[in-house]
Amino acid sequence: MTHELKEIVAAYLNAKERGVRTVMATVVDLDGSSYRKPGVRMLLCEDGSMVGAVSGGCVEKDIARQAEQVFSSGKPLMMTYDGRYRLGCEGVLYILVEPFQPDEHFLETFSEAIAHRISLKLTAHYQKEEGFFDGLGTTISIGDREFGCTAHSAKKESGHQLRTFEQTLPPCFKLMIFGAEHDAVTLCRLASFHGWEVTIVAGPLEQKTIDNFPGATSFYSVAPDAMELDRIDAQTAVMIMSHNFANDLKFLIELKDATPAYIGLLGPSKRREKLFSELIEHFPDLDVSFPERIHGPAGLNIGAETPQEIATAIISEILTVVRDKQPILLREKQGGIHA
Repeated sequence: MTHELKEIVAAYLNAKERGVRTVMATVVDLDGSSYRKPGVRMLLCEDGSMVGAVSGGCVEKDIARQAEQVFSSGKPLMMTYDGRYRLGCEGVLYILVEPFQPDEHFLETFSEAIAHRISLKLTAHYQKEEGFFDGLGTTISIGDREFGCTAHSAKKESGHQLRTFEQTLPPCFKLMIFGAEHDAVTLCRLASFHGWEVTIVAGPLEQKTIDNFPGATSFYSVAPDAMELDRIDAQTAVMIMSHNFANDLKFLIELKDATPAYIGLLGPSKRREKLFSELIEHFPDLDVSFPERIHGPAGLNIGAETPQEIATAIISEILTVVRDKQPILLREKQGGIHA
């Protein structure tokens, strides 16, 4: 969800330049089931435009109507949305709608946190009934600094017994693609669509730039043995797809001590086994767990044929691995589909 907050902040900056006020809506509690869970947010602009969503589409219309009260009063508001009679989701949403006017100090600190991959903590003070209440609002903690969502807001004492919703947002999920062929372009575009940060690592002889990869956030043209492994953390997936056996082997050698959330390898099983044999020949004392952590051939078996379908299969496998899920048909899943 970190990428959604990034989009909200970016949209706020755009609205600010146009002199348009904004409010943020956050689902802070839920009774029953819903399309999305507490912690989802959206930004509403006074000119009627919106960024993000908290449901499949129906709730947003009600939020827009309630936001008019917030624009008029300048005060946070609690609203409820009973989906049992309108969405069929059998759930009641509790939504905090508040002015969103962060100050420059927050914007600078937030930008630094995103760049340095620092986690964020959001705390919302709310009530499970509709109306205006003293003390409503969201604070965002970055390190030891706490910011309110409005320029002058701070957590206030209230005569009402407010509830608290806390949420920690890890750094944006990142995909590092080692390779610069056309299938890497497709994978980059799809990963970016999911809100992931995408880093492209191309070989020094590749005649490519970041402009060749729509959606990429960074691009490096380096020799495989010049990689900076500190760019890889537990919120990073790695996909090796250079189409060059020697380069792929060098990438694997450099990655042998790294611990990303996922390592994928493009190509058939015979190629994978040959790479592993070469790797072990170079490093006979290699930890046996390293080859076992590599997903190759990468992707779920969905009958993928085209570059777009292969990218979908790879993205799907990454999600199942990082979320520790066993892929099955949803009709065969017991319990709620989003649990």
